[in-house]
Amino acid sequence: MARRCELTGKGVLTGNNVSHAHNKTRRRYLPNLQITSLMSESLGETIRLKLCTSALRTVEHKGGLDAYLLDSRDANLTADMVRLKKRIKKSVAVAA
Repeated sequence: MARRCELTGKGVLTGNNVSHAHNKTRRRYLPNLQITSLMSESLGETIRLKLCTSALRTVEHKGGLDAYLLDSRDANLTADMVRLKKRIKKSVAVAA
């Protein structure tokens, strides 16, 4: 199970725990991932995604999953999200 946001690609970072004696031990910074179901208005179905909370806030700010995907560049999306974006574009073109 990959600890990576499906929209932004945000993943695990590494760093050090530094004690008072300045000893350094490696640690992992995990992203705040949530498994959520978002509704796609143009497809008429819910899509389960593993998103970080910052991406979830951005999706809500943009006005939903469809608006977020149509507004974002393909280079910034994962392969699964690019396929979903193409499905949404096709659905919007058929409806119009």
